[in-house]
Amino acid sequence: MDILIIEDNTELQQLLTDFLRAEGYTVSSADNGEKALALYEKYGARLVLLDINLPGMDGFAVCDRIRKNGNTPIIMLTARVSKEDKLNGLLLGADDYIEKPYDIDILIAKIKGIFKRRFAEDKLTEGQITLDLTAGKAIKDGRVLDMTAKEFELLKLLIENKGQTLTKERLFNAVWGIDSDSEQQTLTVHIKWLREKIEEDPKNPAHIITVWGKGYRYNT
Repeated sequence: MDILIIEDNTELQQLLTDFLRAEGYTVSSADNGEKALALYEKYGARLVLLDINLPGMDGFAVCDRIRKNGNTPIIMLTARVSKEDKLNGLLLGADDYIEKPYDIDILIAKIKGIFKRRFAEDKLTEGQITLDLTAGKAIKDGRVLDMTAKEFELLKLLIENKGQTLTKERLFNAVWGIDSDSEQQTLTVHIKWLREKIEEDPKNPAHIITVWGKGYRYNT
């Protein structure tokens, strides 16, 4: 998904969802930290909008958990305006801290800015591999690799989250879709094919690493 909203105010949560979907983003939401982390770990997100005053696990704890496992951009949206709260949020790894009430147009502009900086580039390069995002081609050492669309999307997702372990469920849902008729074994086969195309020694991979019992991680 593009954006995960974590907000316990139902009216505000729905308002944000409607505005963001109207802008073309795919959006999911949760009203507490535990549900939010379950959604994030299952489906991932390209951006998180996070309230601090949540029932149970607060927004600071959620931010800390997300940041320990990856570099997903996080914008905190909160009525807590003290200097200490702002510093705490930023030190935990939030990318921005916006006070309530906020102007929805300014928030959307900030979101568009993050997506433009992080995801709108037409090329993604990691080591010897370059992904041409416009053409949907993968290039290694100047040579275009023979790669299917699913393989390309899988490699792109792994590289975008380099150093982070992505669960098999998250990878499968992101590339094949939640409602896909395919089985998760398809993911294992595609990982094998990718290794054969990008690894020097596919049987002892240096880049696409299996994290037993969890999923896969891309190492540089």
